[in-house]
Amino acid sequence: MAKNVVVVGAQWGDEGKGKIVDWLTESVQGVVRFNGGHNAGHTLVINGKKTILRLIPSGIMHPHVNCYIGNGAVVSPQALLAEIDELEANGVKAEDRIFVSGHCPLILPYHVALDHAREVALGDKKIGTTGRGIGPAYEDKVARRAVHVSDLLDPELFAEKVRRNCKLINFLLVDFYKANPVDVEQIISDTLALAPRITSKIADVSHTLNQKMRAGEQFLFEGAQGTMLDIDHGTYPYVTSSNTVAGSASPGAGVGPQKLNYVLGITKAYCTRVGEGPFPTELFDDDGKKLREKGNEFGAVTGRPRRCGWFDGAALRRSAEWNGLSGLAVMKLDVLDGFKTVRLGVGYEYKGQRLEVMPVGADAVAECKPIYEDFPGWEESTFGITKWDDLPLNARRYLDRLSQVAGVPIAVVSTGPDRENTILLKNPFAE
Repeated sequence: MAKNVVVVGAQWGDEGKGKIVDWLTESVQGVVRFNGGHNAGHTLVINGKKTILRLIPSGIMHPHVNCYIGNGAVVSPQALLAEIDELEANGVKAEDRIFVSGHCPLILPYHVALDHAREVALGDKKIGTTGRGIGPAYEDKVARRAVHVSDLLDPELFAEKVRRNCKLINFLLVDFYKANPVDVEQIISDTLALAPRITSKIADVSHTLNQKMRAGEQFLFEGAQGTMLDIDHGTYPYVTSSNTVAGSASPGAGVGPQKLNYVLGITKAYCTRVGEGPFPTELFDDDGKKLREKGNEFGAVTGRPRRCGWFDGAALRRSAEWNGLSGLAVMKLDVLDGFKTVRLGVGYEYKGQRLEVMPVGADAVAECKPIYEDFPGWEESTFGITKWDDLPLNARRYLDRLSQVAGVPIAVVSTGPDRENTILLKNPFAE
């Protein structure tokens, strides 16, 4: 019986979803992106060669697989085509295997201009966005003024919608943010010049997926960012602009929730966060610096250094509840090699009480102090190990406790960036 698997980031993003999606793609006929934009950075290392994907699903590296961008994502025409061209230049035949829902909202240059102007105006209270126009594009969607991918099929309608939207955007940019206006006609002509390549990829993604599922094909659904950045459930307002939890795969791709059979949560063996917002287990000492350097914790898209800290079990317990996690993929275990002591957060102290799960909202999270359990580290290298029993005893004890605290069994352990550096304990596609 065919199964479909949802892969989500269980922390603040950057957990290593790209590697796991790429690795699991051997078992599917298609990979579906259901949220976010080209602010995601999914890094794949295959036979030592690094590829960074932003919007295109991570399964594109497999020639037998089609990749779908569902209506829950937002699409920059320039960014999508640049990413395709980059893949093609590196020998990956991507052009004819990418299908885009016509109902995806477009990210246009006026969204980028507004994104930048807002962050500048917020100053020290900025959100820490990637500046790629993601948030303003989702705002237009909710305000029912989005310009969709399908609008590129009708140049006159497209131009009319852009002109109408830019009346508001330029008013905000000039009169409120004291920034430069956008050139409306330039946006229209530049985007329409790209339209033929974009419109050739338009598909009824929802109907296509449902048809193929009925025919016995199975799919991976790939989320962007991480659970703690979910617009509804995360550390608001320091969140992304879409729902990042597993349940959003259903509306974001147009498939019924009963067709999503397994939810795999991706978590590092420690924690990182990019941008602003509370981070209870963040480290400001040599251990934090060591995690950043050993883990190469710099944004795949932005290059920004990531904030680093110990594993946060209270956050992952909450993530497990929100996502209905079936299993965990624990990434970057090898980064912890050589630490004399490894700390694992098991709860918080909050206003004199002990909390077992992360509270909701940034203000409450900012007041939480982590409660740790300390584990002896291991000197042996875990890099490249592919069998559980070959891991150092202390590493296995740490992982066992991590799983216990999260309340979710471990399905996969990653011991290095390459596709082959992986321990499989439970195949999400197995019966």
